[in-house]
Amino acid sequence: MHRAIVYESTIALKDHASSAVPHSTAGYTELMVIKQNTRTFKETEHELVKTGRTHEELKNKETKKKCERIWTEQIFKRSPGRETSPHIVLVSGVAGIGKTTMIQKIMFDWSGGTQYQRFAFVFLFKFRELNLLDNEIKPCMSLTRLIERHYKHLSDSRLTEILQKPESLLLIFDGLDEYKHKLNFTDSQLCSNPDVEVPFHILVTSLVSRTLLKGCSVLITSRPTALEAMDMERIDRFVEILGFLPEQRLTYFKKFFSDTALGIKAFQYVEEIGILYSMCFNPSYCWMICSVLKSHFMTSEKERGAASRTVTEIFVMFLHNILTNYREEAKYQREVLVRLGKMAYNGVDKNIFVFYNNFEMSTFGLQPVVSSSFLSGFLESQSTPDHSMYTFHQVTLQEFMAACSFYFDPSGDVEKLLKNLNLCKDGRFEIFTRFLAGLAWCPVLKALEVILGEFEGMTTQRIQEWVRQKAKQALQGYKKSETLRVCYWLCETQNKELIRDAIGKDLKMNFRWMTLSSVDCAVLASVISCCEELKELDLSGTPLTPECIRRLAGGLSCCSKVW
Repeated sequence: MHRAIVYESTIALKDHASSAVPHSTAGYTELMVIKQNTRTFKETEHELVKTGRTHEELKNKETKKKCERIWTEQIFKRSPGRETSPHIVLVSGVAGIGKTTMIQKIMFDWSGGTQYQRFAFVFLFKFRELNLLDNEIKPCMSLTRLIERHYKHLSDSRLTEILQKPESLLLIFDGLDEYKHKLNFTDSQLCSNPDVEVPFHILVTSLVSRTLLKGCSVLITSRPTALEAMDMERIDRFVEILGFLPEQRLTYFKKFFSDTALGIKAFQYVEEIGILYSMCFNPSYCWMICSVLKSHFMTSEKERGAASRTVTEIFVMFLHNILTNYREEAKYQREVLVRLGKMAYNGVDKNIFVFYNNFEMSTFGLQPVVSSSFLSGFLESQSTPDHSMYTFHQVTLQEFMAACSFYFDPSGDVEKLLKNLNLCKDGRFEIFTRFLAGLAWCPVLKALEVILGEFEGMTTQRIQEWVRQKAKQALQGYKKSETLRVCYWLCETQNKELIRDAIGKDLKMNFRWMTLSSVDCAVLASVISCCEELKELDLSGTPLTPECIRRLAGGLSCCSKVW
């Protein structure tokens, strides 16, 4: 099996008047194929963290040697040394990285006659829409009926003719991570007849297993978190979108700021803050960081405060900008944010990232305001003739709003939340917890209180107590991965008193024989610098790249002894 890595540049899209296919595209998407798949898909690490680490790995010369560069239009083309072209392709990438944009580009190039002309027909289905089949009296469906339902212009006789030539068909299924059911590749659960009605997930597994429409091509997109459901042995080519390369990040900043010099200044600022810089692989994060920093750098030096230095501060200022831009809806802003935050938390807890108008939006009281411009600052919508669906612009924005809800709403059950966090072992609350800790000591949170009113002090106090207790346990324990995890929380707080108290009187930290990324090192340097003095930092046996050493340099001056 081939593994591919996609570096996504900016693709400008315009909606086509009569379809979901973009009218025009600009820019390009570059792919890199890694010939062996060595990755485990039982993910316990948050995808934002995981992708940052993968970018680090690609700086390694040995990793680069294993890469074979191809373009998007070569996804279904035969690689040198292989006898056949890939038929089953899996595209992976974190939320907001450009998977759906890639699909749109494929559809556009195919319909325009410029690429993928081996396919006479391309059928596109979205998992989020297929979830709605559960609500029907008869949720089972044949492949023939599924196509007829989505492509009503095809007559029965014409569709029968089309399905008789499966080698000329491409079926695209977008957003596996949004599907409510798990795929089951057990042979007894597969079907071979396109006219037989079965549960939808069996149609997908049968197509991937080549028992249904043998010879057709299938393309599936997914976030990394859902890849465990796939039988990777059945995949011919695995493509992973990793986002902006370092030079593309700088280009983005230059283009975003009308003043190129100001764009370079903002980029250099972010480049020195490891955790913010690592997020810039994702175009949507790049946009958010640029939006916040543009507001800062375009304010006169006399009036502006310090620029945001943590992820929490970036998101707080992003929320502040939305609240400021929609002041005319100020009367109910806090109430809407509480409802939105509760829905967001329910989603994080239950791995729900698509919210349906007749279900979650109704349950959390958001139906009356779905058309408000204020809500559009957080959610994007997609509609079918019968249903409307909503997703947060970023999964991380959902996690941030989920954390905010416990500060905005004094009636929130904080004790139940903290118990849930203590019991969780799968990593789904990782970024949420960083936000929860960061908000408890966030100085710029005051800017939100000016607009929304004061927040409940008891909630903040209880969360601070919990963070302090968990930090002490981790930093004075022996589990290095837990120590590093807590350092990310502490980095978000930037609170010297908390950090010194958590590390203890001995002021020692041990990371010997542990692999650290440059972002890890930047976080450690930030935490150590808040200590003012660290007696001992043990990094013996830890492989450190030049970038890691550079990131650590800011904190090592505070250490009396470094191993």
